[in-house]
Amino acid sequence: MLVWNVWILFIGYAVPLVISPGPGNTVLTAMGAQYGVQGSVRFWIGFEIGNLALCLIYGFGLGEVVRAHPHFALALKLAGIAYLLYLAWSFFRSASHAAKPQEHQQRRLGLVDGILSVAVNPKIHSMILAMFTQFLDPNGGMTSTVLQLTAGFMLISVLCHFLWIYAGASLLGRFRSESALRVQGWAFGTCMLLAAGFTAIS
Repeated sequence: MLVWNVWILFIGYAVPLVISPGPGNTVLTAMGAQYGVQGSVRFWIGFEIGNLALCLIYGFGLGEVVRAHPHFALALKLAGIAYLLYLAWSFFRSASHAAKPQEHQQRRLGLVDGILSVAVNPKIHSMILAMFTQFLDPNGGMTSTVLQLTAGFMLISVLCHFLWIYAGASLLGRFRSESALRVQGWAFGTCMLLAAGFTAIS
């Protein structure tokens, strides 16, 4: 069982990283803005399934594989850049067709999209890898510690990601005019391009 001071350090590590702006949170906000909280649930569930899978995979040994095979990190980085560019294109396309929503309605992202967005997100991979590097103590019971850290991370993730979706739904979701939708599309698309550029040079 992790002691209370380790939990405090863990929360201080995880909360700022999970809640900070990034590609994943930007997409969650965009989903909330376009479809509301209820319409974002499938993507959100997929997003958390992806987080859970990465926690278990890294916690039970993939971190060592990644360190031993640096080409994996490069492949992940390229896949992440490609996915971010795809998302940017989707947002720009929705902005350009804001005047004709019935003809060119953007496809709603679902469960698989949520899982995929985590699987190719280098920020989430590095965050979870660093989490287990810092807080996993093999001498303290490997399975128990991995499950505790995973549960803590998932609780923080669900709460923080809900805040991003709710912010999109309650703040941006009020603006449904043609011009507002166009501005949102260009803004989210630009965020994806910037995230792709940052990923490429980091």
